[in-house]
Parts: sequence; C-alpha cells; structure tokens
Amino acid sequence: MALTLFDATARVTAPGQLFEVTDRVDGGATRRVFVNSPANLRDIFAGARGVHETFVVFEDEEWSFDEVMRRADEFADSLVNLFGVRPGDRVGIAMRNVPEWIVAFAATVSVGAIAVLLNAWWTPTELEFALADADVRVVVADVERCERVLDTCRRRETPIVLARGDETAAAPAGVAHWIDVVLKGASMPEVSVSGGDDATILYTSGTTGQPKGAVSTHDAICQTIMAFATGLVVEGERRGPRDHPAGYPTCFILAVPLFHVTGCVPVMLSCFAWHFKLVMIHHWNPDDALELIEGHRVTNMVGVPTQSWDLVNSPRLGEFDTSSLVTVGGGGAPAPGSLVQRVEGAFVNARPNLGFGMTETNAYGPQIYGDDYLEHPTSTGQTPTAVMEVEIRDDHGRVLGPGEVGEIWMSGPTLFRGYWRQPEATAATLVQGWLRTGDLGRLDEEGFLYIEDRLKDMILRGGDNVYCAEVESAIYDHPAVLETAVCGLADERLGECVAAVVVVRAEGRLDEEHLIEFLSERLAAYKVPSRIALTTTRLPRNAAGKVAKNSLADVYFRRAP
Repeated sequence: MALTLFDATARVTAPGQLFEVTDRVDGGATRRVFVNSPANLRDIFAGARGVHETFVVFEDEEWSFDEVMRRADEFADSLVNLFGVRPGDRVGIAMRNVPEWIVAFAATVSVGAIAVLLNAWWTPTELEFALADADVRVVVADVERCERVLDTCRRRETPIVLARGDETAAAPAGVAHWIDVVLKGASMPEVSVSGGDDATILYTSGTTGQPKGAVSTHDAICQTIMAFATGLVVEGERRGPRDHPAGYPTCFILAVPLFHVTGCVPVMLSCFAWHFKLVMIHHWNPDDALELIEGHRVTNMVGVPTQSWDLVNSPRLGEFDTSSLVTVGGGGAPAPGSLVQRVEGAFVNARPNLGFGMTETNAYGPQIYGDDYLEHPTSTGQTPTAVMEVEIRDDHGRVLGPGEVGEIWMSGPTLFRGYWRQPEATAATLVQGWLRTGDLGRLDEEGFLYIEDRLKDMILRGGDNVYCAEVESAIYDHPAVLETAVCGLADERLGECVAAVVVVRAEGRLDEEHLIEFLSERLAAYKVPSRIALTTTRLPRNAAGKVAKNSLADVYFRRAP
C-alpha cells in the first residue's frame, strides 16, 4: 500500500536525511526550514566549478557547468571593477532565453548585487518604469531589448552591456559589447553574501496600474530549490522511483522565459543546483520543443498548462519520439481537467503534474502528480508540503474547515521578503509571516487544494498575470474613451484571454484596429485585449455604483452562463 503524503514527507524530512527540516522563527511566524539548504546562491553557483558535464544546450551550442562559471567569474569581475557594482546594487537583465542570461544572473547574485529580471515582452514604457523604480545601475540586454531601453538608459546615464550583438559593428553610445567589457580569465571577486541578503526583484503587474517589484532573499530561493526537490523525493517514496525506465539521465527543457519565476527558480536554478542538463528554447514553439525533446532525450517539461496543451494538440506530435519524457506539467495557472487525461494518454512514459505557486512564493506551493492528479484533475496540489503551510481563511482571518471556500493563505521559508520600496503593499500582503494570495479556494478532507476564484481583479492568460486596472489605465489614455472595463474570457488554450468593453465619447472616433495599435505602444503584447467591444452606452453598475464586471462577458461577448 502506498504511503500517505504525510507519512512519506515525515520519512524524507526526518533527522539525518538530506531534506531534514527544523523549526525557525521567520517574519513573526515559526516555519519549517531545511537544515541542509545552501547558505546562498553564490555557494550554489560556486559548486559547479570543475564540473565538465553539459549544463546548457542552446541551438548548436553546448555549455558545461564549468564554462558557465568561468564566464560568470569574468562578468562578475566586470560588474565590480568596471561598473562599480556593490552589494545591494541592482543589475537589470533584459533578454530572451540565451546562455548569457544565466551568466549575467550568476555573476550578479554572486557579488551580492540584486538581479532585476526584466520582462522581455515589455514595451519601452514598461521597461522605463522598472529601471527607474529599481534604480538599476547597469543593464545587460540582447539586441531587441537594448533598442527598447536605450533612450531611458541614456537619460539615466545607465550603461548597457549588449549580449549577442554584432561584435564587428560599433556599439551605440552608452552601450558596450559583452566581449569588450570582460577580461578573459578574470576571477570572481571576493564578496561576502549572506542568506538574508536580497537576491532578486521580479515585477508583478500592479492592481493599481503600476507593477510591483517582488523581492526575494538568497535564503528564500535556496529553500525553494530544496523544496521542489523534496516534492519529487516524497513522490518517489509514495509511488516508487521516478527514474526513467530506459535509464536516461534527468534533463529539463526550458519552455518558459527565464524572467518568469518558474523559468528562473524551479527550472534553471534547480538544474544548476542538482547538475541536470537544461535544453533552452529561445521562444516557445511546440514543434521545436518536440524536436528538442526527441534529440536530447528530455525527461522533464515544466511550463504553463498552455504549453502542455500545445504539445498534445500539435499535429506533428506522432512524428517525434517522446518516450524519454517522465513528467509533463508545471504551474502558473489552473489546468482544465480534460488536459490531465490528454497528457496521460499522449505520451508513453510521461505523467501529468501541476503545482500552485506565485512569484511571491518563488513558484513553490502544493503539488500534485500522476495517479493523484488523475483522481483529482481539478486540484492544484495537495497539502501539507515539507515546509509550506496552507490555510483557507474568511474575511476576518478565521481558519475555515474542509470544503469551505475562502482566501488561500500560505506560510513558509520560500516566501518573498516584500515589495520593493512599497511598505504598505507589503503589509497588506504579508501578515504575521503569512502570504495573502488573493485567490479563493478550498481544501478537501485529504488536503487537496482547489482554486475557486480570485479576489484580485486579475486575468491569468497562459500563465501570465494581467491586472485589469493596468489595462484599463492604458485604455483611458485614449482621448476618445469615456469609460472602460476589462475582464477575462474563458479560452481553451490560454485559460483566459483579455477582453475589454470600451465606451466611446459621443464626439469621439475609435475602432478596434486603432485601439489595439494605440495599446500596443503602451502594453506588452500579452496584455493587449484580444476581444474588444465598442459601445456608446454606459457600463452596467451594481448598487454600490461599481461596474458590474460579472455581467460583462454575458452582456458584451455573449458568453453562455
């Protein structure tokens, strides 16, 4: 008989085990933490020196762990001795998925600076806000992002290091080619880094129209890396080892952007920490992913449900040998129940999995695998986990019982420290060591978590958070707009798509094509509404005078109830 989650977790985290846990007072709460967690990210990266196995595969390039660290040493030397970066300074990384992204990240956190992970899909306006908000000292960018931040960086006198540009051409003023700033063979500067030091800032869309920088410490990220690994070991205790039947070594495919918490922490950093091979995709394409899975015998795919959906629906799925896969899933959004069965039936050895996490938890939270997932296809994970507590609470903070719906609260060592320079927002989200997720859910008698709704006015589009207030603010910038309301519509592939109802002024002139063009200059493409309803009739309101958003889809987009 299989062990229960509780019994297997107790066995894996017992004294003397690699994943042993103990109690520690953090943020006003007593939390379980991993005794053997690395002290900081500098130590994790340093552990790869001399490891000559392949770490990153990118197109026709293969970089070993040791090569990544040699390049990180060189770039860290440049950060400190050329650009004057000191512990606590912010270094912006604005690139799509390329090996230099990892090198820049490793160098930044290893010298005690804070890596600001800039969304590569952002417009120049969005990038300008983050660069100013974080007061970034230097930016590392690829060609496209370099063009987007150039004007802002020139105004702020912020130097840019250009990765993968044409090194035979002269760089623009204020920009230096990577090759011109690094000193070959330079050593990593000696810098003291502690677990409580800030390591990363990841921007989340803001409920008031401006993004918030979620700050995480070295300790929180290191604890997260341990936590994700523990989940797999616990599952092995319950259901048997999850090693590949053909003996293929563990190999992940990086299907999500590195600037997302999922790509950075549970995928990239976990692979680096445990010395797993990582096959990198520059941008998502399901057929390219299938080709790489076959060619590199990829065993694990962690992404958002949209990507799993793309794989199982690819017309070319049968053309590729995907028997190396043992897990297909990830997190970032609830998955439709039908997807679980589709994944189970589409691959020879792969089992479906899902986890519930947020940027504010470093992507960690309750997880669900294989048989449990098939039996509970609408669940997003099971509690308790090795180090995270999950409770359902009502509006007064009272803990609710099984089956009762309330806000999901989470507590554990993987939580972020707070929002960058936003104490009020931090205090509203972190309460006595607990994170208010803003999601409504319930726990059943067995501890399975189910997401019911969101308290926040937010759309989950393909794993990306889109806050309605931010989109509405951009729409209101148009002079022809009298009022607007943004909502999410159900979408089979994306989970939700962004929809907007726009009331046009009597004297105004506006069509859908023009509005999309207008918004595309102000918002990243994934935030621009794909469904737009233009009207001259004022929006419906409830008794309190607020726009009745729950009726928008039915009234304007004819969605079936």
